[in-house]
Amino acid sequence: MRPEQANRLRLRSGSADGHYESYFIRANHAKRALAFWVRYTIFSPTGRPKEAQGELWAIVFDGERNHHVAVKQAWPLIACRFDPDDLAVELPGARLGGGHASGSCEAGGHHIVWDLRFAGGQSPLLLLPDGFYDGGFPKAKSLVGRPLARFDGTLTVDGLRIDVQGWLGSQNHNWGRQHTDRYAWGQVAGFDDGHGESFLEVASAKLKVGPWWTPWITPIVLRHRGHEHRLNALGRSLRARVSLRDFDWRFESGGDGVRLHGRIHAEHNDFVGLRYANPPGGIKQCLNSKIARAQVTLRHADGSTETLVSRGRAAFELLGDDTRHGVPMAC
Repeated sequence: MRPEQANRLRLRSGSADGHYESYFIRANHAKRALAFWVRYTIFSPTGRPKEAQGELWAIVFDGERNHHVAVKQAWPLIACRFDPDDLAVELPGARLGGGHASGSCEAGGHHIVWDLRFAGGQSPLLLLPDGFYDGGFPKAKSLVGRPLARFDGTLTVDGLRIDVQGWLGSQNHNWGRQHTDRYAWGQVAGFDDGHGESFLEVASAKLKVGPWWTPWITPIVLRHRGHEHRLNALGRSLRARVSLRDFDWRFESGGDGVRLHGRIHAEHNDFVGLRYANPPGGIKQCLNSKIARAQVTLRHADGSTETLVSRGRAAFELLGDDTRHGVPMAC
């Protein structure tokens, strides 16, 4: 995939197949437990394209006070504009372009306003093998349009201003005909202790085929010391070892000259619960944190090892149908 294609709109106008598509940005303060996530989304229910919506989601995470604010608004898609060829989104009261995001969103007595510029970063990162992005499998696709983007500007949360200066994060793009049946997703945009240029993208997914569930499928891509370790071929993703218990996710895979052991975990109160409508019908529950902790240990072919740590700047999401997690739904 050419870099200019990473943010190309995948929606087929007027199609009744069902579709969701999101462009989101996220970033963390370098030292404090503060983070934001803003998501500009298309949702088109299967068989009812005239009911398609443009959605705006925003969360500001404050781990210092255990106080996270989440809001969502939606409008008919006809009131929104998503450029078919470039990153250019306009929703009522909000915009997203190749280097600037601004907007205002309110719900449930809360109000978030943002005016953010982003620049720099790396070339697009593909979590899946390149050929999977235009095929029918899997039904949900994701990539990172700009890893390690640097954000500057302001957030205002219920009247309280937060200055954003040099926060590291990413601009991301995902889409599909339906949400993955169950997944864990993680991302680290810059590790601690001198590894600020390293970037991790990882997911573990289970798909339901009739009454049967697949094993965990775990693609991993790590950019580190100028090399991209792509542990994402389908066979390798199926052979990866995975343990997911409550809010503690561990994964292990190997190839490309390394053996990678990873762990991403968070506390119950680090998450915000979101309801994601599924194009075929029903609701998925997404538990969203951008202040999780991560550790990755690499064993190289020469026997040497190194460990990368993020003490509170990892993205961590869990999606599925189980409602016993105890995290309140905010939106």
